[in-house]
Amino acid sequence: MAHHTYNIIVKQGFDGYLISSVIELPGCHTQATTYDELLKRTKEAIELYLEE
Repeated sequence: MAHHTYNIIVKQGFDGYLISSVIELPGCHTQATTYDELLKRTKEAIELYLEE
């Protein structure tokens, strides 16, 4: 499987959650309470996005 690099924007929400958005994949975003968990969830979101 080829590896791709994606750019993400990470923001802090008003409720304390971290939110990531993948620039190259419109509508691909997720949230978590820690940065490590956010990265894990972002990778999962990208995989799910690309499956469709």
